[in-house]
This record gives sequence, C-alpha cells and structure tokens, in this order.
Amino acid sequence: MSSLASLTPLLAIETSCDDTACAILDAQGHILGESVLSQESHAALGGVVPEIAARAHLDILPEIVDLTLKRAGLTLDEIALFAATIGPGLIGGLIVGSSYAKGLAMAQNKPFMGINHIEGHILVPRLPNVLAEDIPSLNFPYLALLVSGGHCQCVSVEETGHYRLLGGTIDDAAGEAFDKVAKMLGLGWPGGPALEKLAREGNDMAFSLPRPLKGRDGCNFSFSGLKTAVARLIAPYGNGALPRQIAADIAASFQRAVADVMEDRAEHALLLAPTSTALVVAGGVAANHVLRERLKKVAQRHDIPFLAPPLRLCTDNAVMIGWAALERLAQGEYPDDSALAPRPRWPLAERQPYRPLPMENAQ
Repeated sequence: MSSLASLTPLLAIETSCDDTACAILDAQGHILGESVLSQESHAALGGVVPEIAARAHLDILPEIVDLTLKRAGLTLDEIALFAATIGPGLIGGLIVGSSYAKGLAMAQNKPFMGINHIEGHILVPRLPNVLAEDIPSLNFPYLALLVSGGHCQCVSVEETGHYRLLGGTIDDAAGEAFDKVAKMLGLGWPGGPALEKLAREGNDMAFSLPRPLKGRDGCNFSFSGLKTAVARLIAPYGNGALPRQIAADIAASFQRAVADVMEDRAEHALLLAPTSTALVVAGGVAANHVLRERLKKVAQRHDIPFLAPPLRLCTDNAVMIGWAALERLAQGEYPDDSALAPRPRWPLAERQPYRPLPMENAQ
C-alpha cells in the first residue's frame, strides 16, 4: 500500500472538452479547493470548436490553478502530486492541461499521474460524502452507466482498475443526440438542459419515434436513427421557426424515446452483471430528471440502490480526476506518467496496468 499521506495533497486538472477545471484533494478525498470555468464562447457557434477550446484552456488555466490554491489555502510547494486527464477527449485541450500539470510537476520535482476521463466519471460516486446519508459507501462491483455528450457506455466496475465494458454507442452518444435535436429546434447550445425545459410544456405521446436497439440482446446504444426521425418531423416546416407547441411536443417525444432506450439498455446490462451492488449514472446527461427517474425504476426492480453524483460532479470536473488518482494510489500504484502522451481515444480496456510503488516510498 502506498503512502497516501506522502503523495497528498494532490492537484488535478481536467481540460478534455470545454470546461477548464482544477481541484485539490487530501488523502481522504476531502475537497480542499476546486474551480471550474465553462467556456461561453461556443454557444454562438452552435457547439464546441476544438481549436478555440484549446486556446481558452491555455489562457485561463494558470488563473484557475492559482484560484484553486487560494481556495485551498495552500502554496504550490505544498502540493505533493499533480494529476491531469490525458484522454479520451479533444486532443488540443488534453495537450494543454496535461502539459501544464507535467510542467508544474517538473518544476516542483514532484510526480505526475495521467488519468482516464471515463475512469474519473465512473469512480467519482465513491468519493466520500458524495452519496445520500442512508448509503454510507459504494461497494464493488457496481454497474456504471456513463451518459454524456461524447460517451454512452455500460461498464461493470469490478474494482479500481478492473472494468468490463458491457456495451457502448455504435454512433451518436445520447448527449450528442440531445444537442443536435435541440439545435434543430432552435434551442442553441448546450442543448440538453434547454430541451428538457421545453419538453415540460409538451406531450411526450404526440409523435411516434423509433427506439433504436430496444429489446435487442446486449446493451449497445444507437441514437443516429432517432435523430434522423426528428429531422424528418421538422422538415415540412422549412426554415421558419416551429410553432412552440409543436417544438415542445417534439422535444417531449424525443426525450421519452431516449428514456425508453436507456431504461431498456440498463435492464439488459444488469442481466449481464447480476451481482451489481448498485446502478450508478454519471456524465452530463445524468442531470436529466426524466432519465434519472427511469433508471431509478430499473434499480428498484432489481432491488439495488440507484446512485448519481451531485449535478456539479456529473459534468466534467477535476474532482473526479483527483479522486481517480487517489483510488489508484490506494491500490499501490506508483505515479510516474510523465512520459504518457495525451490520447483523443483511450478505451478503459487499454488502460496501463498498475505499477507498484517503490519500496523506499512505501510504508
């Protein structure tokens, strides 16, 4: 077992998309300081522009790190370990964040640890004090449903570092579909929250839309056909604005179709992982209340808890990166990832094996 005390507090950086985030955690996972800045410039462009996102990370990251240190009441010299997301994500942002963290580590003569973004999402529900009071801890194995703009996966989390991918998207991720349909409806970007709000005004039975892969074996996802079906509904109205009630009915019908698919896929995933202690949802789309309610019902039918991190930990954040680093340290891994290059694609199955902590650094 590594000496967590000797490698904490740790400073983590997350820049895989359009959120610039930094967090500082102690050995127990307590958040000493955190900061997140969401880039607003992409809204006018209808989506994240990778080059603009990377430049924005580069401009704001030093300020975000300084602010987080102040909130934690610490100096850079007191940080014992630096961590950053190195994949998957937009390569420009990954290069900026990981290079900055590596530079700080080198300047301070401290170790660096590279973290998988997806691993951060699926482990953050284990962060101390993040669950409801009646659920003191989240034990392995559990089923994690990651639903975000770039990812849609069912993962059996056997233990830290051991993950079994049960299914994933074969085209669009759920969050991507939400954003594209919202754009069709003239709701702007990011579209998920705006679409959910509009759907409250609509009739979710107004339009018959496909439920791709529902009822099929396994738990893969597909939302491209559903997105195309919505486009066909909108096409007869031309380039003009849709009547608000029609738009609301389309939004509600689309949201119900996604929820039906998610409920079905989660059911199939639990059949593939019957020993799961809980059903966990993570990622930005986990903030959708309709989806949460459907997944709660799935968990209830299987007599296991349904868990979701607080909304601020569902979207991209550096707390989850810091916590994943702590989980790996607790397994006895030695943080020596300074030569590890950022990767736009980095499946969990390709994650590097643990490296044991050298004896001189172990207790």
